[in-house]
Amino acid sequence: MAEQNILSAPELSPLEQEVLDEYERLANNMKQLATLLDRLASNPTTDILDGLRDLERKTSLAFTLLKASVYSIVLQQEIDWGAGGGGDGDGSGEGVGQAPPTSSAMGSDYDD
Repeated sequence: MAEQNILSAPELSPLEQEVLDEYERLANNMKQLATLLDRLASNPTTDILDGLRDLERKTSLAFTLLKASVYSIVLQQEIDWGAGGGGDGDGSGEGVGQAPPTSSAMGSDYDD
């Protein structure tokens, strides 16, 4: 009987009421999450795959543009270093401990 008095709403401390309110918010969030997951699970996989293909196309384009920009920078550095004669003063055409980057430094990212 004393246990029923402890659980009644007027007998709760503010901290206990706050904890109960947080649990209620958590329960509502979990219900919303379950609803969202049900909706996602009911979508046909073709819609998801189409979305992923579109995303892949866009990222591929961005990656290609990035590689082209990096290649342009590397090519410009090669031109600048070639015009400067190496800049080390010994006539070797190369800086000490520095090799000019080449286009093969871009790697082979398209192998897969």
